[in-house]
Amino acid sequence: MSSRPDSGRVVPLPLLAHHSANRASVTCTYRCGNACAHEAPNTSANAYFGDIVEKVLSRRGALKAGGALALAVGGTAALSGTAAAAPAPAARGSRPVPGTDFTPVAPNTQDAVVTAEGYQQQVVIRWGDPVVPGAPEFDIHNQTAAAQEKQFGYNNDFAELVPLDPAGNENLLVVNHEYTTETHMFPGYDENNPTEEQVRIAWAAHGLSVVLVKRENGALRPKPSRYNRRITLTTPFELRGPAAGSDYLRTSADPTGTKVLGTQNNCSGSLTPWGTILSGEENFHQYFANADSVTDPTTKARLARYGITGTATTRKWEKFDKRWDLAQEPNEANRFGWVVEIDPLDPNSTPVKHTALGRFKHEGAAVTITKDRRVVAYSGDDERFDYIYKFVSHGRVKPGTSAHARRHNMSLLDDGTLYVAKFTGNSPASEIDGTGTLPGDGAFDGTGEWIPLASGTKSFVPGFTADEVYIFTRLAADKVGATTMDRPEDIQPNPVNGRIYCALTNNANRGSAGNAGPDEANPRVGNKHGHVLEIDDDATGTRFRWGLLLVCGDPNDPGTYFGGFDKSRVSPISCPDNVAFDRHGNLWITTDGNALGSNDGLFAVPVDGPERGWVKQFLTVPRGAETCGPVIRDTVVTVCVQHPGEVDGASADNPASHWPDGGTTVPRPSVVAVWREDGGEIGSR
Repeated sequence: MSSRPDSGRVVPLPLLAHHSANRASVTCTYRCGNACAHEAPNTSANAYFGDIVEKVLSRRGALKAGGALALAVGGTAALSGTAAAAPAPAARGSRPVPGTDFTPVAPNTQDAVVTAEGYQQQVVIRWGDPVVPGAPEFDIHNQTAAAQEKQFGYNNDFAELVPLDPAGNENLLVVNHEYTTETHMFPGYDENNPTEEQVRIAWAAHGLSVVLVKRENGALRPKPSRYNRRITLTTPFELRGPAAGSDYLRTSADPTGTKVLGTQNNCSGSLTPWGTILSGEENFHQYFANADSVTDPTTKARLARYGITGTATTRKWEKFDKRWDLAQEPNEANRFGWVVEIDPLDPNSTPVKHTALGRFKHEGAAVTITKDRRVVAYSGDDERFDYIYKFVSHGRVKPGTSAHARRHNMSLLDDGTLYVAKFTGNSPASEIDGTGTLPGDGAFDGTGEWIPLASGTKSFVPGFTADEVYIFTRLAADKVGATTMDRPEDIQPNPVNGRIYCALTNNANRGSAGNAGPDEANPRVGNKHGHVLEIDDDATGTRFRWGLLLVCGDPNDPGTYFGGFDKSRVSPISCPDNVAFDRHGNLWITTDGNALGSNDGLFAVPVDGPERGWVKQFLTVPRGAETCGPVIRDTVVTVCVQHPGEVDGASADNPASHWPDGGTTVPRPSVVAVWREDGGEIGSR
């Protein structure tokens, strides 16, 4: 049945005092190791473009005369075309563009998935549901590692549907399992003394799941299949690319530096044009114990730049395997923080970690193909005051999704040039006052440069070898003066207009004592609501233009911006996280940590035309949950409902949510499908 926005309605939203995102401390502990409770690892003193804006202003006339194109309130033009005029505001009686024609869901705090009116929903698969043959039925009181290795893993983040037939009736559902919340997984859990079996269950609950799903009367039904697969923290991976075999990647278990067991903290990702999945390893820092015992100052500084400090870990895995103990295996942490690639069409294939894309806290990675058939991969480093990157392959794509094409195209991500972004605003520093008030030209926008870091075995960073650039990428980017951003998360190319969109979730430390102040790409101090960045990139070149599509928050707050659209008509949105597109090119955004008092949700917004910036909420997720991994198809939308019921004081013995099974059950992270009751196209009426 369709859930309607009735009970638990929260309107209107008041203006709130500045504070960090509305995330429970238990989520902070288990998801990111309380990263936001500590000083940001980036202590570099890079130049900010407020320092150089007057030089930019002096060149502005020359740039315009030369035909350079700016991102304006109404949109962006191609790099080689003529400037686009800003569209007139939409009339109040105008109809939404296709893909966004639905009645918005009101902000609410229900313990349910609440969808737009006229839509149905279904739980596709939940934590503990069978994936591979021999998987037992889920029983939270009798869970084992052997069972979890065959069952759907815990906190599901990114998801994708890989089509197996032209009609899209059969798909492989590929899902990341980002992290485990042991206090919510195990009744009677003792945080100070986990059992070995509990630890092994957690290892098995990380990674990815591949499940065949069939479309039946709108719903997606999991089916047994030769493709079905679990990838866990004990699955062998191959390290490839220019840093594979480096001394920094060698351990006692792998003296070659080319093989590693498992993947963890897999956040967002993407489907490649050749049919494989890219997945980003993010908050890996929290799993490694005894960094404080490291005495070598260079090693210690490298660990600290990735947030790896302290003694015992929260999960205590180091008690049962020395690879989580840096005192015994100082290089093991270097084997995480990569973009991984799996081939869901070959269940016997060995997944790959691509060193050429650099090592940092990847939210994910997404690729586009250039006119000359090279691959360009974009990635954000999800940390306060960290950076945006791109990689350009040297080789060229072979068309198709055959096994031969997939093998060839996977190798393209092992040879190319890695860049980091530097942003320059085009407004005087005095007009970027930290409130979010637009500068005099009516837009937060400017130009940018991709600074090369390394290509193959060649380093472009003074004092760094190529291996050091790839393995300690953050430090290399610090060295070249990249622009510090407000938690750059998911970044994806728009398949319709070709522009690149990045969600910057928040940064409560922007402008605080000892931290960088506001700049035009990050224009608010104490940024608790985040913003959405739009880039018009010369994909294989080193120049781009950029602008902010959204400055998120309460529409009644004058320091918010919705692409120039009438703010009285938009849905409030806070803490953008993942982005996706429908076939019309509309941007769909999920949120994580809504700081406006409502549950997180999924939103749609046109990015071109008179409705540009008209944000509308399509659904909300249950209490304590985060909305992740949106998949937008013509007649079905799926989202991952991650960490439902994660509120402070709750546990497996005292659940705060009973979604999705109701009654007195514990909450279970799940994938949800949504479709129109009449079977029609999403967002059309």
